[in-house]
Amino acid sequence: MKILVTGGAGFIGSHLCRYLLKKGHEVVCLDNFFTGKGRNLVDLKKSSKFKVIPYDITLPLDIREHFDRIYNLACPASPVHYQFDPIETIKTNTLGVINILEFAKLNGARILQASTSEIYGDPLEHPQKETYKGNVNTLGHRSCYDEGKRVAESLFMDYHRKYKLPIRIARIFNTYGPCMDKDDGRVVSNFIFQALNNNPITIYGDGKQTRSFCFISDLIEGLYRLMESNEVGPINLGNPEEFTILDLSRKIIKMTKSKSNFVYKNFPQDDPLQRKPDITLAKNLLNWKPRLSLEEGLKETISYFRWLFNGNNIIN
Repeated sequence: MKILVTGGAGFIGSHLCRYLLKKGHEVVCLDNFFTGKGRNLVDLKKSSKFKVIPYDITLPLDIREHFDRIYNLACPASPVHYQFDPIETIKTNTLGVINILEFAKLNGARILQASTSEIYGDPLEHPQKETYKGNVNTLGHRSCYDEGKRVAESLFMDYHRKYKLPIRIARIFNTYGPCMDKDDGRVVSNFIFQALNNNPITIYGDGKQTRSFCFISDLIEGLYRLMESNEVGPINLGNPEEFTILDLSRKIIKMTKSKSNFVYKNFPQDDPLQRKPDITLAKNLLNWKPRLSLEEGLKETISYFRWLFNGNNIIN
């Protein structure tokens, strides 16, 4: 099959492109390189089945190629990046999503939306099921992303109902692994880079807030299974094993043999206190569940950041 991956130079997108190529597919990566990195694609460019097109999906897609599948991952996914230009973030999730849906309709392609656990907001239900409608602040600093992704889901469903467009919606929970950006503000990358530099580990609030961390290879397998299933979704994809932020920081300090201590800062507005997916649907409908433990995944991720730390960050 010929597959288009928007946001294909990003953390998740580059891993997905690599996975699809290994499956024997022809892959086109579409990215405006706002957060995507060329270094994530260096090994992929050696393949005759891989191509990169620099493009911003907020512009109508003028690409004269046919695609069988489209994965829409185009959107900054960390608070640092999506709050940098909140209007552009909203445009990506509205105008951009309409453009990519129109392109999918023109192609007759099956299309998957990379949605997010952030659509649940600061949840009052724990763990979060797909039926939970969320607790989101429409006026907060995070709303450009949270509400943007909620609108994107609405658009996908409307195109499905009106045009019978074959869609898939994945709600992605905290994911980590190699190719994360050290400056993206995500907790795993923050802690690892701070620990490797023996800098203080930044803890917001008391550190007792919880997250569930899914290793990138497990997530990619889930995305592919959803795309190739008969399920529309939304379906949660994440690791239901729950850790406090302090638990995570202590594991990373121990695994890196760091001398870091802690520095405590005020809790960010609307940052969720608990985050844990109910993955019953993924287990039953996709026969999917995460396989790597947090310790196994952190080992690989720390190795990647050591590589960056040792001066191998040659390409942006």
